[in-house]
Amino acid sequence: MYAHILLPLAYEAGQTPEAEIAVARHLLSEGGKLTLLHVMDKLPLFAIDYMPAGYREELIAAIKADLAQHAAGFAHAEVRVVEGDAGPEILECAAEGAECIVMAAHRSDRRLFGSTAARVARHAPCAVHLLR
Repeated sequence: MYAHILLPLAYEAGQTPEAEIAVARHLLSEGGKLTLLHVMDKLPLFAIDYMPAGYREELIAAIKADLAQHAAGFAHAEVRVVEGDAGPEILECAAEGAECIVMAAHRSDRRLFGSTAARVARHAPCAVHLLR
C-alpha cells in the first residue's frame, strides 16, 4: 500500500478514469493522499488570438471541478491542473513525494504503451502502475 499516489488523468475521447481510480483506491493506504493531476497541452502561439477571452481560466475551472468530483470519495485528495508536456510535468509532480503513479497506457495498440506512459515508466522516481 502507498501513502501518496499520483493519478494523472487525460481528457481524451473514449477514455474514462474509472479503472485508474479503482486501482488507485485499492493501492492507497488508509489515510493516504491521492493527487489527481491533469496536464493541459500548451496552446500554439498562432491559435491564441482566435480563442475567446478567459477561455483558459474557464477550462481550468471545469477540469478542476471534474477532478474534484473524482476525488470526492477519498479522505485526502488534492487536485492539480498544470500546463505543459505531459511526461515531464507528471515526472515533476511525482518528484514532490509520490510513492506510486497510477496511469493508463493510452494506446490503441494493446501491445505497446503510449509515449507519455513509456516516458513516465522509464524515468519515474517511484513505482508506476500502468493500465491497458
